[in-house]
Amino acid sequence: MLDFTPTFVPTLIIIVLLLLISSVKIIREYERAVVFRLGRLLPKAKGPGLMIIIPFIDKWVRVNLRLVAMDVPPQDIITKDNVSVKVNAVLYFRVIDPNKAVTEVDDYLYATSQMAQTTLRSILGMVELDGLLSDREKINEELQSILDHHTDPWGIKVTAVEVKHVDLPQEMQRAMAKQAEAERERRAKIIGAEGEYQSAEKMVEAAKLMEQHPISLQLRYLQTCSEIATENNSTTIFPIPIELIHPFINSIYTKDTKE
Repeated sequence: MLDFTPTFVPTLIIIVLLLLISSVKIIREYERAVVFRLGRLLPKAKGPGLMIIIPFIDKWVRVNLRLVAMDVPPQDIITKDNVSVKVNAVLYFRVIDPNKAVTEVDDYLYATSQMAQTTLRSILGMVELDGLLSDREKINEELQSILDHHTDPWGIKVTAVEVKHVDLPQEMQRAMAKQAEAERERRAKIIGAEGEYQSAEKMVEAAKLMEQHPISLQLRYLQTCSEIATENNSTTIFPIPIELIHPFINSIYTKDTKE
């Protein structure tokens, strides 16, 4: 029979109060509580707001629903064309099913990180170096699709994967620098050749125009003489072409014939 002594009653009240306080939990807006009652999972996660649990009967796990940005450590990868590179990435994901995130995998953060590392090595190992450097967006989409497929049974949604940095060996960096320099020289030569070709086309058109109007050739000759006389102070002697005075000779000859 219980002995309700004056000291026992206050102690019992304190214990009951402590149990009541410990049974009240507050779940934030971005959190959910996965509850196990006598080891059996309750169908629906609780929260947000006030939650009551039964002491010694209910066990619960707090799950964060916010977007997680996880760094994928640098991975040593050999590309399809046998180039050794070191690549790191960043993974964005969130928990969409708290019950699965707790019951289907032991530690969903660790499991997602390991899955991201192995997938990164697997996918980039099938890509050539040029594709890794130029088709970054396509590779990111493929990584996101594969990771989302593998983590879906865990109640996790992978929203994006971004390859951040590709660390190339020093000899490969020098080779790519030489290739870029050769490509720039090639483009410069092509542009120069196109300029000369267009200039030659314009010169041919000008020559055809001057052929139709001989007086324009004479005016051009006089203009060239004027420019040379302006630029140089020394005396320059130019032979006068017969074409320049031929119109005057013709006019004099025609006048004498009429007389």
